[in-house]
Amino acid sequence: MAKTYILFLRGVMPTGKNRVPMSQLREILIWAGFENVQTWIQSGNVVLKTDLQPEVLAKTISKLIEDKIGAQIPIVVKSREDLVQIIQENPFQGEGYDISRVFFAMYNGELNEELKAKLLMEDFSPEYLSITQQVAYMYIPGTYGRGKLSNNFLEKKLKTVATSRNFNTISKMMELGVG
Repeated sequence: MAKTYILFLRGVMPTGKNRVPMSQLREILIWAGFENVQTWIQSGNVVLKTDLQPEVLAKTISKLIEDKIGAQIPIVVKSREDLVQIIQENPFQGEGYDISRVFFAMYNGELNEELKAKLLMEDFSPEYLSITQQVAYMYIPGTYGRGKLSNNFLEKKLKTVATSRNFNTISKMMELGVG
């Protein structure tokens, strides 16, 4: 039975080698047999229905993008339920936190526990980091990319592929993923 998944493409840019036009991507995914395909904004957010398991889905779509568009794009796959859990487990919500300064670095699979523990021992003040099974939460009160925490930093330290989104994008993708 087909299930709805939300795909987050890593490193999509409006121009250059990682350019993936969303209208073209939608056409390719529909041509490939995926159902209820929707994209949201140009930064690589897709909702679709499929019988494929998340790991196979990520590899299949990554290969389709490489073959049909020419970009090599890693993909993080989540269900709507995953996104609900990610929002609920956000440690940086409520009084004292500006939700617009929370960034969600999502990844597929499990992290190396030793690397995770080592990273969590570091002090990133005034930035904060929390890591769960599905996401690394970054609270960055200043300008993203000017401090220590970033998607690239986490990928290097955790030796994984991750892609970051803000609260508004996660919320919108949850909304699109209904049904």
